[in-house]
Amino acid sequence: MIDQHNRDINYLRISVTDRCNLRCLYCMPKEGLSLIGHDDILRYEEILKVIRVAVKLGISKIRITGGEPLVRRGIVDFIARLKSISGLNDVSLTTNGIRLEDYAERLYQAGMTRINISLDSLNPKKYAEITRGGDLEAVLRGIDRVYRASFSPIKINTVAIKGANDDEILDFARLTLDKPFQVRFIEMMALGRTAQNQNNLYLSNDVVMEKINRVYRLESVNGLNSKMDGPARRYRITGGTGEIGFISPVSHHFCHTCNRLRLTADGHLRACLLLDDEIDLKGSLRENCGDEALEILIKKTIAGKPRGHSLVVNEQHLRKCVKEMSSIGG
Repeated sequence: MIDQHNRDINYLRISVTDRCNLRCLYCMPKEGLSLIGHDDILRYEEILKVIRVAVKLGISKIRITGGEPLVRRGIVDFIARLKSISGLNDVSLTTNGIRLEDYAERLYQAGMTRINISLDSLNPKKYAEITRGGDLEAVLRGIDRVYRASFSPIKINTVAIKGANDDEILDFARLTLDKPFQVRFIEMMALGRTAQNQNNLYLSNDVVMEKINRVYRLESVNGLNSKMDGPARRYRITGGTGEIGFISPVSHHFCHTCNRLRLTADGHLRACLLLDDEIDLKGSLRENCGDEALEILIKKTIAGKPRGHSLVVNEQHLRKCVKEMSSIGG
């Protein structure tokens, strides 16, 4: 599926729930959000129907997100059904890791071997502050469990936050020295109500990379496995086992290579994370539409995919998006 800017759209990120067992300060307001009603969330059968049609059109990569996907009942059986769809080359899951220790073996048996774990601090007190109550030890046990279960790759996603975890950059980098983890530093993006006080929290990945370079030599590994590069600029510490990636949607736009669509938990298809244009699929699905009707809606979404987003940063202003990250799917 080639869009109007000559990008091959082959990646679909799917939020299976807007619910989460954390309240991360950059993702959700402290008081939480009004949750989508149970009947308004896409059923697994509806999601699978969308995927089957999307695969026929050229989607070959799927990522399951939330909210927190492991809080949704039946997620393991859904993943097993998803993995049976012919034509999917890459199926992965993003989790905050709180429930990962209990789910690791079942996920692996269901066919899930690629996993991303969100982790913004290695300090228990600081982690609890950033997540508003999260248990760091539970996440670390989950990471150990998926490592021992032979998941690969294991990506650890760290949102760089000025004044919160910028003193832990080297600690995260060191995780890649002895284990094949892929630590990925992600710039904070201003979305929804959580963006109101984020201007002073934004930290450029250029600063993160400079801090690591003062201590370790970084060698570029982009291109060694280009199909899996995604938007990350990938490096390895000389002599290290794992990798360090930098995902920089604010300071280094990668819109010209964006190959993704996003399906929200309430059944809306988005062509861009940072623009609020959506196309409703749920209405057609609930009317028992055929595959052809879904194809038209998916193609319409791709036709409207913009050249780039308008998220920019300067000394005065970090432009904001309306929806919360937890409502869109991380």
